[in-house]
Amino acid sequence: MACCHTDCIERPLSKLFKKFGRLVGSRPYWFLIIPVLVSTALGGGFYFLKDREANDIEEQFTPLNGPAKQERQFVKENFPYDKSTFSSQRLYTEGTYASLIAVFKSNAPTNADLQAAAFDGIINLDKKVTDITVSDGTEQFTFNDIRYNRSEKAPTTDVIFPGLNLSSEFGGIFSNDSVWAVRLFYYVQEDDSSQKAHLWLEEFLKFFSSRSNINGIEVSYFTSLSRQEEFEKNAEEVIPLFTITYFLAITFSVVSCMRLDCVRNKVWVAAFGVLSAGLAVLSSFGMMLYIGVPFVMTVANSPFLILGIGVDDMFILISCWQQTNVHDKVEERLADTYKEAAISITITTLTDVLAFYIGLMTPFRSVRSFCLYTSTAILFCYLYSITFFGAFLVLNGRRENSNRHWLTCKKVLKEHPPGRSKGFYLCCVGGAYDHHTGSEEIQPMNHFFKNYYGPFLTKSWTKAFVILLYAAYLAASIYGCFQIQEGIDLRNLAPDSSYIIKYYNNEKEYFAKYGPNIMVVVKGEFPYWNEQNVSELDTCITAFKNLSYIEKNGFTSWFQSYKEYALMMNLKVSDERVFKANLSSFLEYSDFKQDVNFTNNVIYASRFFMQTANITAAIDEMNMLNEFRVTAEKCPVPLLVYHPSFIYYDQYAVIVSSTIQNIGVTTAVMLLISLLLIPNPLCSLWVTFSIASVIVGVTGFMALWDINLDTISMIILVVCIGFSVDFSAHISYAFVSSNKPSANEKAVEALFSLGYPIVQGAVSTILGVVVLSAAQSYIFRTFFKIMFLVILFGLFHGIMFIPVFLTFFGCCGDSNVDYHKNKEFCQNKEECVSAVMLAGLSCKEGKIHNTYKNKTRVIQMDMAHMDCP
Repeated sequence: MACCHTDCIERPLSKLFKKFGRLVGSRPYWFLIIPVLVSTALGGGFYFLKDREANDIEEQFTPLNGPAKQERQFVKENFPYDKSTFSSQRLYTEGTYASLIAVFKSNAPTNADLQAAAFDGIINLDKKVTDITVSDGTEQFTFNDIRYNRSEKAPTTDVIFPGLNLSSEFGGIFSNDSVWAVRLFYYVQEDDSSQKAHLWLEEFLKFFSSRSNINGIEVSYFTSLSRQEEFEKNAEEVIPLFTITYFLAITFSVVSCMRLDCVRNKVWVAAFGVLSAGLAVLSSFGMMLYIGVPFVMTVANSPFLILGIGVDDMFILISCWQQTNVHDKVEERLADTYKEAAISITITTLTDVLAFYIGLMTPFRSVRSFCLYTSTAILFCYLYSITFFGAFLVLNGRRENSNRHWLTCKKVLKEHPPGRSKGFYLCCVGGAYDHHTGSEEIQPMNHFFKNYYGPFLTKSWTKAFVILLYAAYLAASIYGCFQIQEGIDLRNLAPDSSYIIKYYNNEKEYFAKYGPNIMVVVKGEFPYWNEQNVSELDTCITAFKNLSYIEKNGFTSWFQSYKEYALMMNLKVSDERVFKANLSSFLEYSDFKQDVNFTNNVIYASRFFMQTANITAAIDEMNMLNEFRVTAEKCPVPLLVYHPSFIYYDQYAVIVSSTIQNIGVTTAVMLLISLLLIPNPLCSLWVTFSIASVIVGVTGFMALWDINLDTISMIILVVCIGFSVDFSAHISYAFVSSNKPSANEKAVEALFSLGYPIVQGAVSTILGVVVLSAAQSYIFRTFFKIMFLVILFGLFHGIMFIPVFLTFFGCCGDSNVDYHKNKEFCQNKEECVSAVMLAGLSCKEGKIHNTYKNKTRVIQMDMAHMDCP
C-alpha cells in the first residue's frame, strides 16, 4: 500500500527510534559511561586552545576575497615603501604608529589666547612623547632612533601655525572659540627594528595610561597595536559569564522540573540534562581543536547557545516521558518516549545543524569558525540527549518503579497513611500517577495550557486579536528592515572600558570633516604624452572630483606638477622621448617619487590622491566606496581605487548579499526537511512561514534596537533560522499528530502536550544568554540582543501565532477517522476499544494505553477524550 504524505519516512523513523529506545533502556550504563569517556578524551583538545586562537581582525572580520585585498597587492607590487622619503598617505597598510588627540579647552577671552596656550602645550606634549625611552635588553632608544625620515608637508588644516615643527605627522587641527584640538601621528619603522617598534609602542601606551590629562590638555591615545590587543581582551569576560550561565540554567531546570511528589521528582534528571549539554560543548570544541579548526572570539558565544538547545531537548524528552505508562518496563517507557519525541528533536537538530553548515558559505572566517564549532556541538548535544540523558532517564525510571525517594533512594509509601501531616506526605509518600491513563500526574502548567490558555486562544475574538497583533508585529518589522545599517564599527571590537573608545569619540567629534586620502591608480602603461589619452583621463578625474564625498581642493597629482615643471623648464612633454627623459630627474627631486612606477623607461603604474570629506557614519563609508569603484569602472582608462581602510569597507559589498543567500538557502532546506518529516505538506509550509516571519521580525527590531547588520549579527541570523524552526516544528508536529476531530481541539492538545516544554526551553535559553547583556563587549551584547529577539518572537510564534493560524486549516492532521461514525456503534467499553483500534490510533495520551496489572494485559482508554459514553 502506498505511503500517505511523508509517512514513508516519518513512520519508519519512529519505529527505529522506538527500537533504539529499547536498546538504551536495556543497557543504560553503557550509554551513560561511553559519552563521559568520549568527552574526557575529546576534551584533551583544549590543550591546543592557545595555538588555535585566531583573532586577527583583518583575517576574521573582512571578506576572504575582498577586492581591496587584491588592490592592496597591486599597490604593494608597484609602489613599494621608500624609507628615505616616508609618506603616511602612500602606505599600502595602516603602518606601525602611535597617535594622540590633544584637546585643549579654555574660557580664554580671545581665540588667540587659546591658540597660544594650546600651542605651548602641544609642543611640550610632543617632547614628552619623543623623550620616551625604551630598552630592548642591549641598548636604550627613543622615538627618534626608530622613526621614518619625514618628507611630506602637513596636510591642509583649519588652523595653520607658522614655524610649527613637531616630530610627528599632523593628522588635522580643529578649533573654535573655546576648543582647540590636534591629532598627531608617530610612525616607526617596521622591518629590521620591528621588535623595537613594538617595545616603544607598548611603552607609549603605558606612559599615557596614567596620564589622561597633561597640563590642562585632555589626551586620548591609540596605536596600530591597540585595536587587536583590545579586541583580544574580550575573551577575559567569557569564563566568569559562562559559569554564571550554567548556574542559572541548572537552577532554572531543577526548579521547573521539581515535583512535590518525592518519587516523581525530576531534580536529578534536570541536572543531568544540563550536564549533557556541557559534555556536548566539551566534546565538540575538543574535537575541533584537535583537528586544527581556528578558535575565533565569536566562537565563545557558542556554549551559551548550546546550553539553550540542550535544555530545550531535555524538556521535550521529560514531557514525553511523563506521558508514558508508569506500569510499563522502563525500556518500553523510553521506547515510547523516543517514538514521540525523537522525531521532533531530530527535526530541530537537522535544521539547526544544516543552518550552520550553510553558514560556511559566507566569505568571513569568523562566521565559518562559529558555524563549524556550533554545528558540531549541536550534533553532540543531540547524540548525548538520546544516549547519555536517555540512559539517566532509565536509571531514574528504575528508581521510580521501586518507589524510592529522589534524594535518599530509600523506599517510601505509595499511599498516604491516615492521620499523618502534609509534611509527612512530601517526604515519605510518593509514586502517584493518573490511575485513569496510567501516566504520571499532569503538572499544573500543563493543566493551564489545556484548561485555560488553549481554550482562550481558540475563541473567535481571541483569534481576531491575534491576527491584529501579528499585523502590527509585521508592520513594525518591515519598517525596521528599511532602517537597518550595514557594517561593523571597528570601535565595537574593543571593550566599553577600553582607552581607544575615547580616542575614537574624539576623532569623530573633532576630525570628522576629512575622511581617508584615496589612491586613484592608473593600471598598466599609460601614454601621458598623448593628448587624446590624457583628455580621457582628465574626464575621469573630473568625474571623481564631482563625487559628493570629495574635498574640492583635495586633489594631489604628480602629473599636474610635472606639467608645471615642464612649463617652467620649457620642456615639450607631448613628446614621448622628452617626457620620459626628464621624468626620472623630476621624480627624484620631488615628493612624488613613490607615485610612479617608472622602470626601464616604462611607466608600469601611476597614482593620484583624492581627499574625501564628511565620512561620519557607516552608510557614508559604504556610499563613498561604491561611488569610487563605480566611477573607476566607467572610466575608459583602467583604474583602481584603494585605501587601507577599504579592507574593512569591503564588508559592505558582501554582507547583505551573503546574509540573504544564507537565509534563502537555509529556508529552502528547512522546508525540505519539514516536508520529509512532518506528515502534512501544508503544515510544513507553515513551519517555513514561521521561519520567514521570525527572520523579518528579528531583522526589523535589530534596527530599532541600534544593531547593525555585520559579521556578528549575521551569525545570529543564521541561529535565528534554527530556533524559529525549533518552536514552530514542535507545535506543528504535535498538531498534525493529534487525532482530535476539530482544528481547535488539535491546537489545544498540541499546546497541552508541548506548550510548557516550549516555554521552559525559551526561558532556559534566555537565561543562557541574559548574563551577556551585562558584558563590556559589543560582540557579547549583540549576541544577547539578537538571541533575545529570536527567542521572544519564536516563542510567540510557537504558542500563539502558529496554533491560531493552524486552526484555519483543519486539514493538517489525520482525517481518516470518523469519530461520530465510531460513536454510533460505540455502546460500551469493549465496543469503544474496538472502535479506537479500528481507527488505527497511535499509542498516545488520550488514546490507547497498555498497562500491566497482576501480569494480565488490560487495555485502558480515556473515555472523555474519545467522545465515548
